[in-house]
Amino acid sequence: MRRLLCHVAVRICCGLAVAALLRPMPAVAQRAGSAPAKDKAGVGHAAKEVASGDTDTAGDSDTVFPHTLTGRYWISGQANVILQGHGAFPAAYSGPNSLTNWAQGATSHLLTLYTGYELSKTTEVFADIEDATGNGIGRSSGLAGYVNLDAVRLREGVPLSKATYLAQLMVRQIIPLTSDRVAADRDELDLATSVPARRLELRAGKMDLTDFFDVNTYGSDSNLQFMNWTVDSNGAYDVASNTRGYTDAVMLEYDDPSRAARFAEALMPKVADSEFLDADVVRARAENLELEARGKHIVHRDGTVRLLGYLNHGNMGSYREANADFLAGETATPNIIATRRQGRHRYGFGLNMEQEIAKDVGVFARLGWSDGHNETFCYTEVDRTAQIGAVAMGGRWRRSSDRAGAAFVTNGITAGHQEYLAMGGVGFLLGDGALTYGRENIVEAFYTAHLWRGFFASYDFQHINNPGYNQARGPVAVSGFRFHTDF
Repeated sequence: MRRLLCHVAVRICCGLAVAALLRPMPAVAQRAGSAPAKDKAGVGHAAKEVASGDTDTAGDSDTVFPHTLTGRYWISGQANVILQGHGAFPAAYSGPNSLTNWAQGATSHLLTLYTGYELSKTTEVFADIEDATGNGIGRSSGLAGYVNLDAVRLREGVPLSKATYLAQLMVRQIIPLTSDRVAADRDELDLATSVPARRLELRAGKMDLTDFFDVNTYGSDSNLQFMNWTVDSNGAYDVASNTRGYTDAVMLEYDDPSRAARFAEALMPKVADSEFLDADVVRARAENLELEARGKHIVHRDGTVRLLGYLNHGNMGSYREANADFLAGETATPNIIATRRQGRHRYGFGLNMEQEIAKDVGVFARLGWSDGHNETFCYTEVDRTAQIGAVAMGGRWRRSSDRAGAAFVTNGITAGHQEYLAMGGVGFLLGDGALTYGRENIVEAFYTAHLWRGFFASYDFQHINNPGYNQARGPVAVSGFRFHTDF
């Protein structure tokens, strides 16, 4: 543990030094007043508004250092360390992409440095630097709802660099549609402390689309809340991204006090789960559209509904063709890679709901559907998903910065996808060599304790029935400990 803490401290110091050199560079942003972004974007509450005439820093007890509310610059960061393990579980058979069924553990580390600069009252630029090391259990495969959102998939024979990298680089342009203004939280992805009540926002650069699409206050934060891929995100949303979760995109968003609409055109990876993006938007791209409505229609408390649609274009393989080629004796096993063609599509829809039901208590739910004809390309092997969960803040038991939550998610795949896996086909996450199909059902629960200022510790438990949709394997129970710092 001492060596781990020293390692984290050294990397943070190195990151701060690099950030000082990169301050003038353009960068990434998140919409004002949005829910905490998941994973790399942190908890999203580092700074609060203060009345005119107050001090120019936020005395937020949930960060190690206070952050300026009036300066034109922003520097902050986070460190997330997750230790997970499971005991041996039954498996009638295993394949190349099975979750290994012997007792094992793994540790992941994610360090992020956020920098930003306010060029004017309507223009902001941001740059984020990231360092991701360690691994997930079972080589980050074998589950559609994988247990650690910080873990990066490792494709066989394709090593991923362990060097520190530029995670996001984006500019935000606010276009006022009214002179009325509303308060906005200032944090690592939003510098304006007030914004026009009606406005357009244009964003362009390298970004994580899930900082803007499918965000949920109670189910989108892997730093302090849930850890599972398909609890923190809609599993059927094959969000355009490289294997680290980023893409190059242009996004236009409309906001008013009760509604929002956002559209993004983004680059797709060159091949499924690739680190490299395809810059030819004629043959490969992704359209993303989300409509959002906010109000106090249930028990006079805040609630939000979001409707999402996406359409991906790329060099995709077809499950139907892969199955047909195998049955015709043209391949030794179904091979999705051999059927890839440029210009194929994958599309889907998502419904995302959140509702406060009492002070410090909220519930959330998602539904997701994708056509599932062509291969999963970016996120995870899910064609159908449904989830429900709840989160309570610690103010109810006199620990205001603690939180606890529980969620249930059930994932499924189409008949063609099932047949492909049953006949021995392999995807980038799944492939047991055979399949006795059953929906993958996951229960997750967590408790996060605030230790001191920006230091938190969490315990997380996940129980997975039919891992990888296979009734012949599992169930498996995964326990995890997370140590998180916001500075």
